[in-house]
Amino acid sequence: MVKPTPMEEKLKYSLLRDMTDSQSIWTRNEKRTWFLTLLAGTCMLYSTRTTMPLLVPAVASERKWSKTDSGTVLSSFFWGYTLTQVLGGYLSDKFGGQKVILLSAIGWSLITFWMPNIITSASYLSTYSIPFIVAVRIANGACQGVHFPSMISITSQNLSATERTSFFSILTSGSALGTLLTGILGSFILDYFGWPTVFRVIGFLGLSWTLFLRYYTMATDRSRIINLSQPSRICSKLGHSETVPWLKLFGRTSFWACVLAHACEMNCFFVLLSWLPTYFHENFPHAKGWVVNMIPWLALPPVTILGKAFTEALISRQWPLTRIRKLVQSFCFLGQNVALFTMCHTEQFNIALACMSIIIGLSGFHNNAVTVNPQDLAPSHSGSVFGLMNTVGAIPGFLGVYLAGHILELTQSWSAVFSTAAAINTVGWFVFTIFGSAEAIV
Repeated sequence: MVKPTPMEEKLKYSLLRDMTDSQSIWTRNEKRTWFLTLLAGTCMLYSTRTTMPLLVPAVASERKWSKTDSGTVLSSFFWGYTLTQVLGGYLSDKFGGQKVILLSAIGWSLITFWMPNIITSASYLSTYSIPFIVAVRIANGACQGVHFPSMISITSQNLSATERTSFFSILTSGSALGTLLTGILGSFILDYFGWPTVFRVIGFLGLSWTLFLRYYTMATDRSRIINLSQPSRICSKLGHSETVPWLKLFGRTSFWACVLAHACEMNCFFVLLSWLPTYFHENFPHAKGWVVNMIPWLALPPVTILGKAFTEALISRQWPLTRIRKLVQSFCFLGQNVALFTMCHTEQFNIALACMSIIIGLSGFHNNAVTVNPQDLAPSHSGSVFGLMNTVGAIPGFLGVYLAGHILELTQSWSAVFSTAAAINTVGWFVFTIFGSAEAIV
């Protein structure tokens, strides 16, 4: 008797499943395992991503980098980040996001671990020192660019329609946990052991997570039951995903409103993510590093959960989903702008810290509005759509981060940086409020 293959077993048992998209592929235990794994992965992703911003004042001082040099090194990450968003989403929709996330995580973990050697080696290249580091940072960004498109693809393929939004929005709070990890642990290691050790420790933790993903979490796929409810979902697992209807998406204003609003908010988020340690280091040099790198990011997880609860409460009262998305995103943009304008006029540490906490915390509302909007607009192609959205979102990231460094080099004015971010937020708010929608396009 020939033993059936794992795929044949999955297909046999899947025929017993309810033929609706109201049923998850993941069992309760699988949901818990994948949630904790992806949350930890997002945490490690952001922990490695924020290591350079934390350490750039120390590295720049030692290597004699100018503000423009620092801005170039920081922003170059986003050059690579834009390159792989759509590709990562497409490959994840077609072959499954687990493999894509695993391979990319090995790359960004190794780059982080070897970054001290890279920086040291670059010093021997004279005028090519900064370009060499920039090239490595581009590669790092390219590796990290596939994470969120792959993650949203995984959740769309394995969860019911009612579960996807809240599941993914909570996963995004791992970004704050990773930044907190770097801010607390990284600041401590920096003070006592120096900046090279920070790269080593954070990189090692990333590599440890890849081993857990590969040899524990992904092993659950062997006993997995696939839901045949939607051809697009099962085909994506078998390698025959439908072509993404880009022309239809491109022709709808709601799609571009989502993309532009995400880009505007990401500009604010990435500028602060990259320059926050430098801002506090220059304006409040006596402040404890672990305080300024920890407290602002403590606000993001609870606000994300609050945004989720607020959204679900409005849904239970039968509010239109489009109105909910616009209202939640408005709280994000308008609240951030109030805090940004306050930052322009304060010289008090406590007020600056509170404002920075508000700005970062309100990104949690963005995670429950625009970030999950691709699942509203194109649930069967959410990985690809999110990849394109995040590609455009990363463009203001590298332009904004570089521009911030250039502005500081010329004017020494942090107010100019904050005012520019507020103006861009305002554009995003107007566009999404007028043209945004939660109605499915495809």
